Amino acid sequence: MAASEVNLEDFSVYAHLTDEELLQIAVERSLSDKHHQADTDQRSAPRGPPPEPRNPEPPTDLPRREQVQNCANPPTALTNFLYRPLNRESSPLLKVIMDGDTEALMDLVRQRPSSLTEPCDQGWVALHEAAFYGQLQCVRILLRADPSSVNICTLKNETALLLAAVRGNASCVEFLLKHGANVNTANKLRETPLFVACENPNEEVVELLLRYGAQVNLSSSQGESPLHEACRLGGPMICRRLLDAGANLKARNVYQIQPLFSAAQNGNAETLQLLVQRGADVNEQAGDGASPLYEACKNGHFSVVQALLTLKADANRATNSGLLPLHVAVRNNHKRIVSLLIPLTSRVRIRTCGISPLHIAADRNRDEILELLIESGFDVNAELSEEHSRMYEDRRSTALYFSVSNGNLEAAETLLEAGANPNLDIFNPLLIAVRLGWIDMAELLVRYGADVNAQMSTQPSSFPSAILLGMESLPILKLLLDNGCNARRCFRCEYGLQPHPAVAPSRRPIEELQVNQHSQPQRCIQYCEAISSSCFCQISGPIISMLLDYVGHVRLCSRLLEILENRSDWVSIKLKAAPPHPLMQLCRLKIRFLLGVQRLKLIHTLPLPVRLIRFLRYDVCC
Repeated sequence: MAASEVNLEDFSVYAHLTDEELLQIAVERSLSDKHHQADTDQRSAPRGPPPEPRNPEPPTDLPRREQVQNCANPPTALTNFLYRPLNRESSPLLKVIMDGDTEALMDLVRQRPSSLTEPCDQGWVALHEAAFYGQLQCVRILLRADPSSVNICTLKNETALLLAAVRGNASCVEFLLKHGANVNTANKLRETPLFVACENPNEEVVELLLRYGAQVNLSSSQGESPLHEACRLGGPMICRRLLDAGANLKARNVYQIQPLFSAAQNGNAETLQLLVQRGADVNEQAGDGASPLYEACKNGHFSVVQALLTLKADANRATNSGLLPLHVAVRNNHKRIVSLLIPLTSRVRIRTCGISPLHIAADRNRDEILELLIESGFDVNAELSEEHSRMYEDRRSTALYFSVSNGNLEAAETLLEAGANPNLDIFNPLLIAVRLGWIDMAELLVRYGADVNAQMSTQPSSFPSAILLGMESLPILKLLLDNGCNARRCFRCEYGLQPHPAVAPSRRPIEELQVNQHSQPQRCIQYCEAISSSCFCQISGPIISMLLDYVGHVRLCSRLLEILENRSDWVSIKLKAAPPHPLMQLCRLKIRFLLGVQRLKLIHTLPLPVRLIRFLRYDVCC
């Protein structure tokens, strides 16, 4: 019934890109993973065991940048696409280097030295391969054969030093630095060896690069500095070393994210505390207005939330969309964090946001958090702001409506017991339960005072809308009538015994509970028009019969008579409408009328015999 939902998710900068543009990004972002598959393929070929490298080789199947999704990080599926390994054709030289076969490599140096600097399709030469696979002896041989090749670049502008740093091959990194490797040469994405050493954390490599003059504040094409990467991956020792080397605490990437935000986003409490000790602002905000506290609450990092609150992080700092940390903690079902935030969150700020945490808890079926919020005094009758309400086609406004539309009986009962008013929304929640045939939900709402005579503005009728929506279920129809739904209006017809005009097509069911400001006003429909629809042809007689039990003297119009005369077994229903009516029936109607709709539920408290009580409640027939 609500075709749109409040979008509380962070935006992704990749959403607007075409497949061709995504492919281009994938090519640009494949720094080293393209070699992982080649490594795996080569190792699966039959050969003797290679010599043990000095630096243990890291697993080749680890995806790069496994990050929490937010405005700065693409979704997981896209991340895997961007860093998918690219296959390269193997060659005898590559096999020699991967196996660490120094004798075979020396033979190649003597016999075909030119082959060592012949690039492959990606611009890799032998030195790149040796540095990437951590084969130090091969690196020694190749540099001795051609010292000028130390800074040669691939087509992605990757040097041997950068590739060794990517893989954490510290011995190769040190040897290359000692033999003239440029410590600050970046690839096409402006990622330096120091950046990738922080991105693939290796304290020894970071220390070596800084000792040889690596510039600590050079940023990538995304604006991220080495400190951003170290904070993201939770390396306090690397962060401390970068800070000691002059790393900028306030560096911002293209999303206006500072290093502290990255630490909070990824749950690195120790790193976060280190940054604050060095002067970082716990309340700095990203481009979308998210604070470190908001991001930690979103991702469920309890220890980080505790640390930030201890450090006086502002729990009432909203994002650009107006949402507070409490909202996102509720949305993502982080109950312990919600408990921390409730006493620190301003109720005035909640009202200013235009959406209560109760709305989000009800929408996402967070029943435990819903109870916690109610116990903490949140207003169960808080309504969405006009801006938020317009995001839904049915213009819902209360938490109760969310629970009812989700079919969450337990949450709806919790809200009603806490004092939720079932009659505040444009569309009464009872109409939802009736329309979907949820009799338990309908009984609950009626018990707590839902208006059984509520009308739909989108489909005006001369009789209660609940009857219009509930005619397919006789038990629900009886429930409505037992609780005061006005059946007499069903027999008011402006045409009477005169011929009726043709029935206009009714709205489709999906449109019944939608508000469309541009649609033409609907003509008021009469009951005889509704019941004569082809979908009710088999049950219209029993429906009319039930309605007659709840009215006194009424006159059937020509269309209702036509319906009843179409079947011989409905003749008795036609006679039921004719006077005289039983006195007991008229007395029952009079007593119920005098009690009024709101007090019908109290009939059982009257000082009357049980059988009479049952009679007044329609538990026994007249």
